[in-house]
Amino acid sequence: MDEHFRILVIDDDESIRKTTAAILQSEGYVVDTVENGTEAIRRSNTDLYSLALIDFRLPDMEGTELLTALKETTPKMVKIMVTGYPTVQNAIECVNKHADAFFIKPVDYENLLNTIRNLIQKQQESKNTPT
Repeated sequence: MDEHFRILVIDDDESIRKTTAAILQSEGYVVDTVENGTEAIRRSNTDLYSLALIDFRLPDMEGTELLTALKETTPKMVKIMVTGYPTVQNAIECVNKHADAFFIKPVDYENLLNTIRNLIQKQQESKNTPT
């Protein structure tokens, strides 16, 4: 695993942040956590993240607003939405805002890790492909 592969976990639930960070760190990822969209935007302006896990409902903004903001700060960042409010409308909105994947809480971490590995591989391949 590339030791420079950094993940930002954005969720207002501290137990979810801690659990997700621990699982990702056990897989060798460098993980930072924040509890709201404003902090996520600030961090993405100062640190380079390869991937963000974004909660759909944050205290200061909707996750889809954050998707758009992160596309501005870090266009190539992989963005995975996580929600406890699974509706077709939410899923469509996430796809329309260019989320790379959509997970429903409680998250199946084995499936999430496989998805992250696949998205990382695609991201690395696109970096190595001449344009």
